[in-house]
Amino acid sequence: MAEHVLRHPELTPPDVFTQEELGWVPWLEPKPVEELTEQDYAGLVERARSANPYFRLLVRDPVVLGARTRADNDIFYNTDAGLGRAEREISAAAASRTNGCLYCASVHSRFATIQAPSRRDDVQRLLDEGIDGEQDERWTAIIEASAALTATPSRFGSAHVEALRAAGLDDQAVVDVVQSAAFFNWANRLMLSLGEPTPPAGA
Repeated sequence: MAEHVLRHPELTPPDVFTQEELGWVPWLEPKPVEELTEQDYAGLVERARSANPYFRLLVRDPVVLGARTRADNDIFYNTDAGLGRAEREISAAAASRTNGCLYCASVHSRFATIQAPSRRDDVQRLLDEGIDGEQDERWTAIIEASAALTATPSRFGSAHVEALRAAGLDDQAVVDVVQSAAFFNWANRLMLSLGEPTPPAGA
């Protein structure tokens, strides 16, 4: 496998958290598009994902990738009840900010701003100042709960649940915070072990 390892010494990775769209390059060789099978496309769930080197790397195990993608979609897009989309994204962004995953933090902070454009400055404050940056009561509770889960699940406890409920979250919304943070805590660590972010286009 060593002959397939890719390195990118010519690239200067970004060194600040940003809402701009970053790129990402793998350290291992993704599966070439021309070698993708129908089973692979089933694992990708959406055929357009074949353009993304991260998903073409994960599609080397299409069954696991399919389960991962369906869980991701359900956590972030199934918003009929519970937490709104912007706050699911800020929960994931808090996890990524805590883990130091610049790429995922850029994705979820950008989506949070798209969903709640009036709160762009609040989203940017999370990126610039971290989880201790000043937020309103509701976002503070979400960010602190997400960061605790990310650091180690045992750090999350009843005090975080009480703070979430005091901020107006019902049981389903609390579960959504937990799922958003837990999923991206895992996803960050996987992405951080497989490649590195690249600067925004034109930077």
